[in-house]
Amino acid sequence: MKRHFLIKLIPPRPFFALDMTEEEKLLMQQHVVYWTGLAEQGVALLFGPVLDAAGPYGIGVVEVENEEDLKVLTANDPVTRSGSQFRHQAYVMPQVIVGKGRLGGG
Repeated sequence: MKRHFLIKLIPPRPFFALDMTEEEKLLMQQHVVYWTGLAEQGVALLFGPVLDAAGPYGIGVVEVENEEDLKVLTANDPVTRSGSQFRHQAYVMPQVIVGKGRLGGG
């Protein structure tokens, strides 16, 4: 049975989204490509930035077989592989209800 997790990506500094270097912008583009591929495979159900007054961060919801699969996903994220100071936090979602509507930008 597949399990669902909410993943929170915590950037290296509170206002990273506002003061990224050019190198960091390229890294974030690679991050988006990586998670887009996982979304196309049906592994990442959704992902994107969250605008929080205390500092933006990213979230994603994934559907995997087990926690080890989750660890592989976050370990292979380009932001993790780069050795940067991003951190992933994951939370189990014991019950998930998915609507029939299409998710998109707002």
